[in-house]
Amino acid sequence: MVQSIDALAETLKLLSDKTRLTILALLKEQEMCVCDIVSILETTQPNVSQHLRKLKVGGLVNETRRAQWIYYSLSVDDKPYLHGILDVLPSMKEQLKKSSPDCCI
Repeated sequence: MVQSIDALAETLKLLSDKTRLTILALLKEQEMCVCDIVSILETTQPNVSQHLRKLKVGGLVNETRRAQWIYYSLSVDDKPYLHGILDVLPSMKEQLKKSSPDCCI
């Protein structure tokens, strides 16, 4: 799939934010709900939700509803130009180990 310059520029703008890039690094490891991300980033739920909304509108994340919770995962299979960026993102495995598991249960 060929991306237009405008679409590519918009995607790269999304990645220029440290919080959104960190969220993508987390979602590279596993799907997560908002409360998991809030806990790891030590920020507010509205802040995380706003960043996730931008990533969703930009086509970089999917959301799946389970009961009253929404889980987020990466959606970059159709964006091969992002794979190199995702490959060089630092691992978030240590941060995930420190988080409270299944806060949304």
